[in-house]
Amino acid sequence: MDSLKIPALSFSLEKLNTQLGNLVISVPQLYVERLYFQASEAQQIKSHIYGFAKGQAPINYIEKNFQPHLLDHVKEFFFKYLIISWLHEQILTHKILLAGEPRLTQIFITPGQNASFHFSITLAQPILLQGWKRLIFKAPKRKNYKDLDRQVEHFLKNENDAAKLIKDNTIAIGDWINFSVSLLDKNKNPLFEGFSEKLWLKIGSEEADGPFQNLFVGKKVGDKIITDHIGLQEHFSTHLDTHYLFAVEILDHLSHGYFCLEHFKRHFKLKSNKEIHQKFIEVFSYRNDISQRRATSEEALKLLLSKYTFSVPLYVVLRQEKAILEMVHEQSDYHVYKTQPDFREKITVLAEKQLKENILIQQLAYLEGIQIKNADIKAYLNLTNRPRTSEFIYFEPPTTKFSGQETPISESLMIQSCLKEKTLNHAIYHLTKKQSGL
Repeated sequence: MDSLKIPALSFSLEKLNTQLGNLVISVPQLYVERLYFQASEAQQIKSHIYGFAKGQAPINYIEKNFQPHLLDHVKEFFFKYLIISWLHEQILTHKILLAGEPRLTQIFITPGQNASFHFSITLAQPILLQGWKRLIFKAPKRKNYKDLDRQVEHFLKNENDAAKLIKDNTIAIGDWINFSVSLLDKNKNPLFEGFSEKLWLKIGSEEADGPFQNLFVGKKVGDKIITDHIGLQEHFSTHLDTHYLFAVEILDHLSHGYFCLEHFKRHFKLKSNKEIHQKFIEVFSYRNDISQRRATSEEALKLLLSKYTFSVPLYVVLRQEKAILEMVHEQSDYHVYKTQPDFREKITVLAEKQLKENILIQQLAYLEGIQIKNADIKAYLNLTNRPRTSEFIYFEPPTTKFSGQETPISESLMIQSCLKEKTLNHAIYHLTKKQSGL
């Protein structure tokens, strides 16, 4: 293996006008050569080519005659293993203002040359948010049913009791884990020195989740594994059957066995048991099937958007409409919704609302210098551990389940989701300061 230090990926942004831009991520030639050769070796082992014993075809023959399939694989592997994380990291680092998600438009890749991944982006209009903390905000009030207080007390007691039953820190079904994955060559040396992809995974309970259960259940933070695990092969490669070796290290762990109040206190900057109780009331108190927490989030964003107005390009709204329609189509009540006379109008309104909320929160995060640490992600995921507490999450969380199976999700995408929630919490905290006497 080449002992030269691998150069870093490079990132460039070209602004075409005030709305459109191109992002280009370049992958060094050395990355391309190594992965292409690794993929060729994998293809060589499984191929039975006329005139050669199985697995004995010359590697040069494989590289030349299987090139289209190998290149498709290299594109996909790089995209999932390098590009997604690097893209979102650079967007945050350079505080790029986006309207909608980046769209992959082209991939240029040839053995022996740098590879490049090209993305089209729509740039959001900058919002002047100065003075937002001084806005007058009236947060929705809780219902004054004593039964709500008893429900909160019952919930807290159950979770405290559940915490006492956890005897060790081993990973169990239902838990969240954070782990790194490094691709190895056949001699168990890192193929890309200094680089590993970080992923989050919920250990599912279904039969389809068996492979990841077998890999992680019973393990602990700090454990290191060298594996050719099928779940990782399929996660990074659908174009080519691979048997790559991966070095896996478990970095962090969040138990599903109990709801962690310490993470909860951190997430909402709570200091006393009274504040914890009051915060939980927000997801136990409902009016018109809307929780107090949901109503507070809606009203806070509505206030900010009414004071700081901006527009979103129509074509971005249309893309968001399409995404919403695809999601609604999967719901059992889709045909009922579709028959309503104002169905499409509601979809358009919802699409524009979602885009504006995301743009506003993104720019507020940049303005306030909000950063995400691993503890923030754990506090965010802790909320997903119980149906009731998931009501504290306003923005749609990343999808982790595909075809009935829990699959890993890039840490960069988790950071993106967590940042939106932390920024919204930050906004609500400051808007309600005067009401709470803080």
